[in-house]
Amino acid sequence: MSKYAEHLSKELFSETITQTPTRKGFGEGLKQAGELDERVVALCADLTESTQMESFAKAYPDRYFEVGVAEQNLVTVAAGLAAEGFIPFTSSYAAFSPGRNWEQIRTTACLNEQPVKVVGSHAGLSVGHDGATHQMLEDIALMRSLPNMTVIVPCDEHEARKATLAIAKTKQPAYLRLAREKTPIVTSTDSPFEIGKAQVWREGKDVTIIVAGPLAYEAIKACELLAKNDLEVELINSPSIKPLDVDTLVKSIKKTRAVVTVEEAQITGGLGGVIAELIGEHAPAALQRIGVRDVFGQSGTITELWEHYGLLAADIATAAHTAYKRAHTK
Repeated sequence: MSKYAEHLSKELFSETITQTPTRKGFGEGLKQAGELDERVVALCADLTESTQMESFAKAYPDRYFEVGVAEQNLVTVAAGLAAEGFIPFTSSYAAFSPGRNWEQIRTTACLNEQPVKVVGSHAGLSVGHDGATHQMLEDIALMRSLPNMTVIVPCDEHEARKATLAIAKTKQPAYLRLAREKTPIVTSTDSPFEIGKAQVWREGKDVTIIVAGPLAYEAIKACELLAKNDLEVELINSPSIKPLDVDTLVKSIKKTRAVVTVEEAQITGGLGGVIAELIGEHAPAALQRIGVRDVFGQSGTITELWEHYGLLAADIATAAHTAYKRAHTK
């Protein structure tokens, strides 16, 4: 058993597994970060409750700034505060930040190397009935292309809280991607988390499944399905999209030579794109990518949308079989 597997949730295979949204973990982590460091400040674009900044705002009203519906100003003000020695966290729906203010993030935060923390809430398809305009699927690609930017996609509430505390301690700009809907808690309060580190949750020799974000539980269920067909899967959680844990991922890919990536985002430029680049540069392998494939989202429940776009455990298992066959067919 890997050092990460022993820290996964004890409820993992319970039908009543606890579910919470990753944004809840951010809210808890932000308040805790504020307790630990008085330089931490928070800025929001008229979505205090939805982005879970409410508890920080109540605890530290002198360190909380509501800028209104003005996402470009949100980041520009944050960059100014960072230049004066503060550690600013900004948050809005990901469709608006970084969706609307990417140029301000690029110029005021990244180009000037200011430690602005951009928190994109309600990312992915889980915005549900709000539809395509609010379902930000391109944010990973947008943010990882920026020099100096760290990009983190936590899998559950616990990991979101730890990631918030971790990026508060760094001197670089960072992007934290969060979901709106409740999803299963798969890790535990003592699960290790470190920026730049991937976590081997399950060891195997036939196929490597790499996941980032709330689809982690579907990936875990896919491993159980594949085990019934005698496929030994290595499951890796890779919340740190940038920096990427190249050593851990390449070691696994060279062993299995068959890879499946799983994400709730566009595979172009997202985790699927990251791993495609890694395979091309370091370890040739058969790659199948689970994610949204060059289309926009649409209105629906999270379950309906995940099924429509082929993101469920059965889809992941099918992709694993395909990758395995490609890797072993001459």
